[in-house]
Amino acid sequence: MLFRELLVKNLNEDPGIEVVATAKDPFEARDMILEYKPDVMTLDVELPKMSGIEFLRKLMPQYPMPVVMISSRSDKVFDAMNAGAVDFVEKPPAGSNRMQIEEFIRNELPVKIKIASIAKISTIKKNARDSIKNQETQSKSGYSRDLIVAIGASTGGTEAIANVLKGYGTDIPGIVVVQHMPAGFTDMYAKRLNDQYCLTVKEAKNGDVVRPGQVLIAPGGDLQMEVIKTNQEYQVVLKKGPKVNGHCPSVEVLFNSVAKAAGKHAVGIILTGMGGDGAKGLLSMRQAGAHTIGQDESTCVVYGMPRVAYELGAVEYQEKLPDIAKRTYQLLNKM
Repeated sequence: MLFRELLVKNLNEDPGIEVVATAKDPFEARDMILEYKPDVMTLDVELPKMSGIEFLRKLMPQYPMPVVMISSRSDKVFDAMNAGAVDFVEKPPAGSNRMQIEEFIRNELPVKIKIASIAKISTIKKNARDSIKNQETQSKSGYSRDLIVAIGASTGGTEAIANVLKGYGTDIPGIVVVQHMPAGFTDMYAKRLNDQYCLTVKEAKNGDVVRPGQVLIAPGGDLQMEVIKTNQEYQVVLKKGPKVNGHCPSVEVLFNSVAKAAGKHAVGIILTGMGGDGAKGLLSMRQAGAHTIGQDESTCVVYGMPRVAYELGAVEYQEKLPDIAKRTYQLLNKM
């Protein structure tokens, strides 16, 4: 109850947000939704009477709407994303004082709510329905170790990245990924993908070698991830650095480093997300001779990062989400 009261008080102080109703459990929330028809709902993962994830699964087919999950550090949040949530924030840890809770509500949550308000829910549902055939047959044996694939995403990216990776076989050149996500969640996300697909997926550690069939995901927090080339191998470098385009890790930083380290031996992919992080970096990759792919508007949850990249001339091929894996193989087969 205290947390709900603080949510109402602090969110209402934002001139771009009006809290129209609160609910203590999913059954009350259902009634509030029908009465007030909100633009966005915030939803806790843990709720009385029914879990937030179960409620989301029941809600989305009947009343699709943008939902921002509020979660303690748990991989359950990815079940919520799979069920149709737009984004999530990490709840202040147990024992946080009132000032810490209010700071979280004022600084992080309003941004997520405003982004969710423009998300395309129909796209989330369509992407979830679309099945992707494994594109391993599109590959050729023995890709050069000089090749590398770099992927960047933000809002809606957890499901979009999974969608792309599903289409890759174990022969795919090494993949490096930046997905805007809080610290701690990237490791859980990597482990989940590792369990689901044939690729080896892990949270990147400083000095990791980029290997074929492996996906390295930049850790959330205060480290920027770059790629360098040493002894004919690509390596990941993690180092403290300022936010770039408001993000750490930043897609911009990763793409710029891949442009420098790999040049024409890389494929860059920019997926759904708010803002323009990675757009100029993708342009640097294309100017260095790399092939570049941007997710098209119709399959983006938020057509921000790919749009800015496209308008800059950074996108060589614009593809629907289910076609990106196939296009990747077509490009790699030319290299």
